[in-house]
Amino acid sequence: MSFTFEIASAAPAPRLFKAAGIDWHNLGPKLAPEKIVSAAILEGEGSVGSVRQFNFGAGAPFSHIKERLDFIDLENLEAKTTLIEGGGLGVVLQSASTQIKVEPKAGGSVVKVTATCVPLPGVNAAEEAEKAKATFTEVVKGCEAYLLANPEAYN
Repeated sequence: MSFTFEIASAAPAPRLFKAAGIDWHNLGPKLAPEKIVSAAILEGEGSVGSVRQFNFGAGAPFSHIKERLDFIDLENLEAKTTLIEGGGLGVVLQSASTQIKVEPKAGGSVVKVTATCVPLPGVNAAEEAEKAKATFTEVVKGCEAYLLANPEAYN
């Protein structure tokens, strides 16, 4: 199953891509410490092949995720990650990957997200897709608010 959605933002595309796509492991715990307890790069230095882990607080549907950075294009503001542990793997998902592209738009940018997942048999895929959309939108909007309040960040 694959689904695509867009999130409009008032933040400039290059800054939003850096904050939400590249540096979320550093920024996320600062912006949402009640949700993201900690995050770090486990393997690599943030380039293709790197693995990062996000650890979530009480009340989250799962304790952590590990994702591998499969593709990054800093010039075209595109990245692709694959979920390799946690985050519902083996519980509701067989596999999952996400591709983002941040494009400039008058007055800000638009984040285009394509998620591809294979749900386990019996899982309501539409419900899981809605949860993923809501979570990703929350990340983008959190970054947007931070970037607008901190015009010097991620330049």
